[in-house]
Amino acid sequence: MGKLIGVFVCLVIVALDVIAGILGIKAEAAQNQEKHLRLWIFECKQPSHDAFLLGLAAASLLGIAHILANLVGGCSVCTQDELQKASPSKQMSMACLVLTWIILAVGMSTLVIGIISNHKSRASCGFTHHHFLSIGGILCMVHALFSVAYYVTATSSLP
Repeated sequence: MGKLIGVFVCLVIVALDVIAGILGIKAEAAQNQEKHLRLWIFECKQPSHDAFLLGLAAASLLGIAHILANLVGGCSVCTQDELQKASPSKQMSMACLVLTWIILAVGMSTLVIGIISNHKSRASCGFTHHHFLSIGGILCMVHALFSVAYYVTATSSLP
């Protein structure tokens, strides 16, 4: 029964991250549909409400997937001394945990930059902000890989 729950948890995490990735990429497509005027590195564009909502949904799903992966994976090694004495499986688990946090930080940051650039009050000119939403969407999918790897290595090393 425990393995079946583990498979279900992994599928839920992957589904949340993949849906977030698809929403991020769709948000980029919606942003590109808006009118914009570009002169070298400066760009004037209208914000896209659809891109704003899709990006917000993608960021929310990424956050939920990350919280779920951390809750079910747990943390059994928390000090440097314990980490050095831990088995290779636990060390791999900690490496995957650190990578999920890094991917979350970069992915969430790029999604938030894309969301802010599509906020209604941001109809202004400035430097170009291309592909932040799609990069965030791709990082959501990468987050799924490392979250599942973290969950698998964390639960396989439990007694």
